[in-house]
Amino acid sequence: AMDSWPSDSPFPLGHYIETIGPAGSKDVETQVLLQQFKIAHEPFPAAVLACLPPSDYKIEMVPDRLDLRHLPVLSIDPPGCKDIDDALHCIVLPNGNYQVGVSIADVTHYVLPGTAIDLEAANRSTSTYLVNKRLDMLPALLTTDLCSLKANVDRYAFSVIWEVTPEAEIVNVDFKKTVIHSIAALTYQQAQSFIDQPDTDNEDPQVGAVKRLASLARKFREKRIEAGALTLASPEVKFVLDSESLNPTDVQAYALLEANALVEEFMLLANITVAKKILRHYPTLSVLRRHPSPNRAMFEGLISKAKCRGFDIDIENSKRLADSLDAAQIPSEPYFNKLLRILSTRCMSPAQYFCSGEYRPMDWHHYGLAAPVYTHFTSPIRRYADVCVHRLLAAAINVAPLPPHLSSKSYLHDLCANMNRRHRAAQLAGRASVQLHTLIFFASDAAKEEDAYVLDVETAEKSEPAIRVMVPRYGIEGRVKLPIESDDPKLVRVPNEHKVLYDKASVQVFDRIRVKIWVREVQDYQRELVVELVSPSFLLEKSKKRKSDSATNSDYRKKSRRKA
Repeated sequence: AMDSWPSDSPFPLGHYIETIGPAGSKDVETQVLLQQFKIAHEPFPAAVLACLPPSDYKIEMVPDRLDLRHLPVLSIDPPGCKDIDDALHCIVLPNGNYQVGVSIADVTHYVLPGTAIDLEAANRSTSTYLVNKRLDMLPALLTTDLCSLKANVDRYAFSVIWEVTPEAEIVNVDFKKTVIHSIAALTYQQAQSFIDQPDTDNEDPQVGAVKRLASLARKFREKRIEAGALTLASPEVKFVLDSESLNPTDVQAYALLEANALVEEFMLLANITVAKKILRHYPTLSVLRRHPSPNRAMFEGLISKAKCRGFDIDIENSKRLADSLDAAQIPSEPYFNKLLRILSTRCMSPAQYFCSGEYRPMDWHHYGLAAPVYTHFTSPIRRYADVCVHRLLAAAINVAPLPPHLSSKSYLHDLCANMNRRHRAAQLAGRASVQLHTLIFFASDAAKEEDAYVLDVETAEKSEPAIRVMVPRYGIEGRVKLPIESDDPKLVRVPNEHKVLYDKASVQVFDRIRVKIWVREVQDYQRELVVELVSPSFLLEKSKKRKSDSATNSDYRKKSRRKA
């Protein structure tokens, strides 16, 4: 650790703390990234574990809870999910409308305000997901057992229950502490197979519920899009890990199904509905999440790049941005539109937690969702913001008093600042883990060739000719040096078209090219991912010609020296 840096010393002063392990080891490098981003990864202290209920704790029906165990509640999650925060149900009412429920793990039943476990969760603020492990906000007894809404067991939940018409018009809503009994823990693939089944009269309860939810989700989504909600994207991939070593054996694109969108739609609806409820009761103390509108300067680069391909990106408001992104389609390059959406995401400021009393109502807006108010309610197992919102909602419906510290704006300010800081650190740690496993994957095999798309072209005068590319197959990005000298008279830079030309050929932003990916040893135990140009081959041919000419000239000079 660095202690100080005296003004008269060329070096800082510090002291030794510990030896983590041999550089280059996956476990050691993972430990390094956890420390780099200050991710809490130590075992939970005894004081925290002392707050847990006994391991044989029994869920019992109590008078202040609504019994929903007779309803066909089910969850939809990725395969192998252990921390199941949310479950859904959808039944047909006698009047032909639907009763739709979003039931969320009742974490606050076990995590009481001001206790050691509550303070630890507030400090950690979030669970962190790495490629090969999960660092939990709460101990495993809660995260993967008592709070997890597993199938075929009773669980305490906090439920939002709507009456909805088949056309997705909300008739009314209620908020209840409940007991549920999930009938199925479905994967996204299983739920998708239900959605894809033809309609029948004698439906299985699971199939019927999922198909009704899917129908409503489409209509809710259509309304959100019409209001200006954005459909953005990320180059997300998933690793297939060896069962023993946990080293990556393959990288696959993360396929998003309609079942994913179904769950997302109802989580958004629950979060927005709860945000409105807590604001009515606590207009200056609500923990909300805002996403500020971007300014034009943030989008200038992307607007200019899109214009090169004949498209205008309009950021006057989220509706216009959404429409302009929808219109930016190149039939021969279907990935172009996704690329624009990925780059649009990067032009925006990140969403942030805040206390409603610190901002004017007009600044509560969530730009990406086109929602006047928004919060996080649906993942209290892994986000402390949701724990706070559960307490605010419980107080709003008079089932529990509001903890005194949640009445302090200064406390809420510091709490939101910590949650924002921890959330960002968890994101960065997750990305660093992906980068680490990407290196391991490519280091364990021969160089691979793949299609890539040009994200940026270096067009500044006298700069080294280079492009930045994205490889969708592996979700990676890299800088590719072009084999051209910066002072080559045949090199022409066209900044306003984000293009470079050499002889009769060119490379421009959004072009599809071919690259080779491999890992290079920089020095002992330090490796870097290298992305090299394979095609357009004209550049390589020029490079090979220069190398050949250079070699010929070198040979000539050597012969001349020998003759002399």
